[in-house]
Amino acid sequence: MRKKHLSIAILLIAAFVSGILFTTAGANIFGLGDRVGTQVEASYLDSTDWSDVAVSSVPSPILDFEALFISVAEQINPMVVQIHSERVVRRNANSLFTNPPFDRFFGFPERNNDGDDALRTRALGSGVIIRENGFIVTNNHVVANADDLVVTLHNGQEYDAEVVGTDPASDLAVIRIASHDLPHIYLPQESTVRVGQWVLAFGSPLSEDLGNTVTAGIVSAVRRTSTTLSGLNLIASFIQTDAAINPGNSGGPLVNLRGELVGINSAIYSRSGGSQGIGFSIPVAVVRNVANQLIENGKVERGFLGVHFSSVSRSYADAVDVPLGSAQITNVLPQTPADDAGLKEGDVIVAINATQLRDFNEIRTIIGNHLPGDEIRLDIVRGGEPREIVVRLGSIADYPELTQNRTVPRTERDESPSEVSNLGFSIQPLNERLIQQLGLSEENIRGVMVQSIDVNSDAYRDAELRRGDIIVAIDGKPVPTEKDFREAYDAVARGESFIVVGYRAQTQRKFFTALTKPG
Repeated sequence: MRKKHLSIAILLIAAFVSGILFTTAGANIFGLGDRVGTQVEASYLDSTDWSDVAVSSVPSPILDFEALFISVAEQINPMVVQIHSERVVRRNANSLFTNPPFDRFFGFPERNNDGDDALRTRALGSGVIIRENGFIVTNNHVVANADDLVVTLHNGQEYDAEVVGTDPASDLAVIRIASHDLPHIYLPQESTVRVGQWVLAFGSPLSEDLGNTVTAGIVSAVRRTSTTLSGLNLIASFIQTDAAINPGNSGGPLVNLRGELVGINSAIYSRSGGSQGIGFSIPVAVVRNVANQLIENGKVERGFLGVHFSSVSRSYADAVDVPLGSAQITNVLPQTPADDAGLKEGDVIVAINATQLRDFNEIRTIIGNHLPGDEIRLDIVRGGEPREIVVRLGSIADYPELTQNRTVPRTERDESPSEVSNLGFSIQPLNERLIQQLGLSEENIRGVMVQSIDVNSDAYRDAELRRGDIIVAIDGKPVPTEKDFREAYDAVARGESFIVVGYRAQTQRKFFTALTKPG
């Protein structure tokens, strides 16, 4: 029976090793052989019951790989803190109450003398010590609008904390406690993070009783940006990881198996409210830039280019031969760095500093992580020809704020739309009523409006035209009237693609796309 147990155990261990050997060949694969010694292995074996398995049969790569996780956890945990924030919010008994944007909070109402309710909300988050004299980095949403902040260290000591500075755009903040000689994590200038790399997440998920929880996973993706993610963070191209991140983990560190900080955990994508294996971390290069500026200046300055931009539709990308992730300049603000450098409306930005854009939103994150005065190199395409333009960035403080987007009232349906043969949409002229409804200036925007569009058409799917869009020009020819539109369209040869300049009233932005005339 003993031999039978031994055989089964050896088979199980062999199967486990063969499954992980490629990625977990031990400390040497990461250049950490010196950190893992016999003392760790001996300690591990001494605490394990191997009554049915000979010690000599345990493969050393398993022990080496396990020791890496143990070593990193022991090294990083003393640097991780738990952050308790409290906020008192008053409301009238007849008003609606909106919860603050915390990961986790517990509230209870109290009655005031004036008859209003006061709700004290308690939120739990995480942070990591970045300087020995008490500076801690965390998420802005953990400490935003907090009346009281208390930090609990790994050893159980508690300190009142003060906010040094916050940066909502990057969702980062720096707080400080009155202590010295603290273990602290190093913020590298940047970190090379690769998909498939092992990472560990630290924090206090869901409850203060679960402080200094460590979870492990891999980097699932890098440079995650999108219009949706921009709503969470305007500055960071997220690192995506499947390491378990839950409410309360916000602000905690994400580290690699060398114990190096690679990011600050910030958000999760979840339909349940808990971890579903899709977590997002702010890259360390952004963390370092923001944290250092907050500590030294109490605020964050960012480079300013001076353009409005949008995505490139699939049809337009094919027409001018640019990558789909490129960014289309829809407007160049006058007397800005972009204007001074010679950028023009219609230019397509393909790469910044020799890094090709994967998503047009990366313009915001790349420019936002440069300082005023920095020079950047843009690879653009203008009129089908590639060009290189160098721009010295300015400061947003030196220029008027951009016009905020607004919602435009729905237009009334026109009784007699004019079909555009085989393109899948109908147009109507801009009359005085439509100009007023759309909030347009007749002098500045003249064209024909897309009155209706077939959602199954190429115009909708590839050219990304939408009902209410105004077509301003075709192949460089202005089309202020329906007659002008038809003349310009008739001049296009069958089967040929043509460039369309449009204007979207909801965003108050021009855009460029392409259509193909049916053969």
